[in-house]
Amino acid sequence: MIPLPLRSALLAALVLPALHVSAAEDALTAALRAADDERVAATMAGDRTRLAAVYSDALHYAHSNGKVDTKASQIEGVTTGPTRYESFTYRERTFMPAGPGVALMKGRVVVATRNRASGQPGQMDLSYLAVWRQEGGQWRFLAWQSCRIPEAPAAAK
Repeated sequence: MIPLPLRSALLAALVLPALHVSAAEDALTAALRAADDERVAATMAGDRTRLAAVYSDALHYAHSNGKVDTKASQIEGVTTGPTRYESFTYRERTFMPAGPGVALMKGRVVVATRNRASGQPGQMDLSYLAVWRQEGGQWRFLAWQSCRIPEAPAAAK
């Protein structure tokens, strides 16, 4: 039988590192969530300055229609393009480290839009994969790739 003090020490040696990793992952997730919340808020506000601060200079933004934007063209599209972004409703948003200073964000989001000229509302249900990278001590939005989720077919009558 292992003496109680030794059992306690062994248990602590197994559990404490796991708690430390969990706390570090929680802090990472919180930081990434805050950075993405700022990206979404800046997008809905159409705020060039805030978008420039959150986007990486190396941004690669691949839209669900196949169009690819750089940082400059994405900011221009969000601020003056035909579509105004009104809301982002995440159905899933998962963050995971991919390496030192790099994290992935994946999931599903419903984006409500409005055409600036006609006022016509729109909606996109998207599956996505995004990449965040630490640059100058801040998380920057490096890449986005999304695809539309097809609408469910109407039930047969």
